Amino acid sequence: MKDGRVRGTLAIAAGLVAFAVVLAIVDRLTPEPKGPPSSSYATAPAGLAAYASVLQRSGIPVRRLRTPVAKRAPRAGETLIVLDPDVLEPKEAQAIGAWVRAGGRLVAGGAEDASWLDAVLDAPPAWRPADAAARGTLVPVTETAGVRAVRAGGSWKDLGAALPAIGPPRAPFLVTAEAGRGSVALVADATPLQNRALARGDNAALGVALAAGRPVAFLETVHGYGVARGFGGLPAHVRWTLLGLALTALVAIWAVGRRFGPPEDPDTDPPPPRVAYVDALAAALARAKEEAR
Repeated sequence: MKDGRVRGTLAIAAGLVAFAVVLAIVDRLTPEPKGPPSSSYATAPAGLAAYASVLQRSGIPVRRLRTPVAKRAPRAGETLIVLDPDVLEPKEAQAIGAWVRAGGRLVAGGAEDASWLDAVLDAPPAWRPADAAARGTLVPVTETAGVRAVRAGGSWKDLGAALPAIGPPRAPFLVTAEAGRGSVALVADATPLQNRALARGDNAALGVALAAGRPVAFLETVHGYGVARGFGGLPAHVRWTLLGLALTALVAIWAVGRRFGPPEDPDTDPPPPRVAYVDALAAALARAKEEAR
């Protein structure tokens, strides 16, 4: 019984190790781009992971914010980037607006629904669709340093006090505006900053210019990322690995347990110890030899 349990334990341990090794190899050999559009975590074509990397290589510090601005404002002197937000609650928009007016810098846009900008600017421009085309620089401002032209879709209308920075003049792709003591740069399309297009033309230069020489903070709560603790705070592939290991252990224990056999009936007399059995057998053999003589 003990030998069987030892072998079973070793088999379980070997199975768990083998399963973990297989998962690690599969994860290494078959990485898949993933992540929501315009998230700095996303390695998918529409993600901004490459943009974040370009900023860091340019000497610009990068942070990802997973706590709402309404609970914790960005640091002073940072450029806050909010592109293609999935959900942005009014309370969060108001917190962003208050932070900008107090001296913050915001780079936003990309999404068709730009209504949340009402909490940031007194008269924000309105987004409208436009075919992708080459857009040339109109004025030499901070946001266009090193940028001659980019290819993008979408445009802004009803500019109000906003300044068109990358054209065409009547339907610009990039506009800038002041809000209190802060500044805002609005892009009508996030595509030039996404992984699939960042290496084209002056797109990477545009991304660096939009930072305006400040540290950058990507707001990731608008893409579904939040602060998680405990088991939920682990990366998804780690959680699946742990669940797989647990399932393997249960299957192995079940399989070994079946080889142990059914439980013994407490009302049945157990067999004698093996030593007593050997002694009794030796005595019987000795008697048999004496009788043979």
